[in-house]
Amino acid sequence: ARREGPGALSWERREALEEIDASWCPAWDISWQRAFHLTRVHLDAGGRLPLGPGEVRAQGEDLGRWVRAQRLSWDRLSWAQRWLLEHTLGVTPAGEAERPRPRLSHAAAWAAHLEAARQFHSRERHLRVPRAHVERVGGRAVRLGSWIANQRARAASLGAERVAALTALDMVWSSPSS
Repeated sequence: ARREGPGALSWERREALEEIDASWCPAWDISWQRAFHLTRVHLDAGGRLPLGPGEVRAQGEDLGRWVRAQRLSWDRLSWAQRWLLEHTLGVTPAGEAERPRPRLSHAAAWAAHLEAARQFHSRERHLRVPRAHVERVGGRAVRLGSWIANQRARAASLGAERVAALTALDMVWSSPSS
């Protein structure tokens, strides 16, 4: 896109600059360029590459947060950005284990907890789950004990279908007396 107005470069001047260095005016936004530059200055001064939020701040920028964002969004970066990150800063794409798990919708989370309750009930033959109990279901840790306590406390506002599903597992709806 050609700029108009005072300070704008002529087409000939832009073309001459492109011949010298094709990346003189990158398409990505200035905030990316600023964070890249600050990270490079930090590394050139002997610092180590920050990989997480809060590790290094420079001129108000959280460089660790920026580096982490680049690693997690690697596939959405241009080839030039990826090249600069890898060859200038030593940044590599995040591995699968580093990627955050997608958050479950409320309905999916409720279904996962109900599945954990069914698994617990099948094994223990009751649903008196200690508050701190964590049930493992399909590789996921489900905080079943606190969920059961919360369902008990919210019994009046639960839908009939949810109440019936828990009642079928012998749910005790009032807190056991001490």
